[in-house]
Amino acid sequence: MKRNVKTLAIAAAAAVALVSTGCATKKYVKGEVSTVNERVDGVQGQVEEAQTTLRDHDGRITRNEAATAEASKTAREALDRAVAAGKLAEGKLLYETVLSDDKVKFGFDQANLSDDARAALDAFAAQLKTENKNVYVEIQGHTDNVGGESYNEKLGAQRAAAVKEYLAKQGIPLFRMETISYGEAAPVADNGSREGRAQNRRVVLVVLQ
Repeated sequence: MKRNVKTLAIAAAAAVALVSTGCATKKYVKGEVSTVNERVDGVQGQVEEAQTTLRDHDGRITRNEAATAEASKTAREALDRAVAAGKLAEGKLLYETVLSDDKVKFGFDQANLSDDARAALDAFAAQLKTENKNVYVEIQGHTDNVGGESYNEKLGAQRAAAVKEYLAKQGIPLFRMETISYGEAAPVADNGSREGRAQNRRVVLVVLQ
């Protein structure tokens, strides 16, 4: 666009030169200069519009980078996995929802969903439907460190699978969901206390677009 502006400016200068050499009438040159000026204004308007679009785009990127920076480590890992697998068009982290054991009460050594867990998932599914976006959801199963590592990885997978199955019944397409188990590998609190273990026993729903 800058090249177009430069070209039009040269044309205007050439028109003015014609007047000085007597090769064209003043009326003709005045008309040509007016036309060139209009074209210059039009190109400048296009340049400003393009710059505004770029600023808006940069602003969206900055906001998404800030949201990603504030997200949990496992949410950022979910975004990386989804992008690598070609699951996303935009590669954007929207939000994450945590269903911790002190709120939804998974039974001890069980993957069954309590009434509180189902209510929380109902609200989550309703939100996704209301937003009506083509999103991708990674469902992460986490446990405390009680029991063996392989056992906890299996338990985390079972709880994540139970959540996926329930959400599918609420109308969330299966192809838009994936499960993964971290087992005891990604605690968010100290496993040395009852309260900490309750926070670590959780299912995290990471919503990506």
